[in-house]
Amino acid sequence: MNNSILEISNEISKVIVGKDDIIKQVMAAIFAGGHVLLEDVPGVGKTTLALAFSRALSLDYRRIQFTPDVLPSDVVGFSMFNKKINDFEFREGAAMCNILLADEINRTSPKTQAALLEVMEEGKVTVDGVTHFLPDPFIVIATQNPIGYVGTQKLPESQLDRFMIKLSMGYPDKKSEMDIYNGRSNASLEKVNEVINIDEIKSMREKVERVYIEDSLLDYLVTLVRNSRENQYVSLGISPRGGIALIKMSKSMAFMDNRDYVVPEDILSCLEAVSLHRIVLNSKAKANGYTEIDILNELKESVKIP
Repeated sequence: MNNSILEISNEISKVIVGKDDIIKQVMAAIFAGGHVLLEDVPGVGKTTLALAFSRALSLDYRRIQFTPDVLPSDVVGFSMFNKKINDFEFREGAAMCNILLADEINRTSPKTQAALLEVMEEGKVTVDGVTHFLPDPFIVIATQNPIGYVGTQKLPESQLDRFMIKLSMGYPDKKSEMDIYNGRSNASLEKVNEVINIDEIKSMREKVERVYIEDSLLDYLVTLVRNSRENQYVSLGISPRGGIALIKMSKSMAFMDNRDYVVPEDILSCLEAVSLHRIVLNSKAKANGYTEIDILNELKESVKIP
């Protein structure tokens, strides 16, 4: 693994115990220029993960707790009249930062969700006809409680598609949980040291873009994506945006493993995180007890690895 990547991982591991795979996937998404959705029960470290990344990567961080009364202007900003200058001036919203933790995104109104997801796609906000560009890099790490919890409402598929990956942290294993209770995780965020700066992040993103993917591997990836749409149990498969996300994540995984070329393992290692929230099952799948994981396993078996 790349030395800087290893250092970042070690710093995050000071406060997030036993979740090395999750840390690597989130890091890959950041270097691939994508946004992250974490769906899980409360209390497993989603907020701590985002805070730890902001410290290790020397990035400006803000958090917005989504509730039903949060307005789009809280996210994008608004204009307020200033008597001193006798004119309106822009007051920036929560999105004006490098890492935005959008906590419990599925508890707020669809209008506010749409405002955030538009910002994620455009990288800028427009208020009263004036455009304001967001800092570069701009990364959203959103959390949501599992659907069915009180006060939650499902994100539309078109909005879920804006997230490069969706992950579930899950509860720690017994040994890691014992370490947490014993205080061995050094759980203070003050323990997390800065490893790289913004310029180095931009440089890494450029290197990720230059990672080579051979034609036969690209054909393999495209076949996986297309076959997901043709499965008898699927009403909505992986979109072209999802295919692009899979390419970017695969390149980022290769870069993090100190390679300038993609291998099949890079694609397979991030297929689940990129795809699960993009696959919508039909009634036939539900009647037969099929899950999104079953569909992905079928895809892997049906397409020959080059």
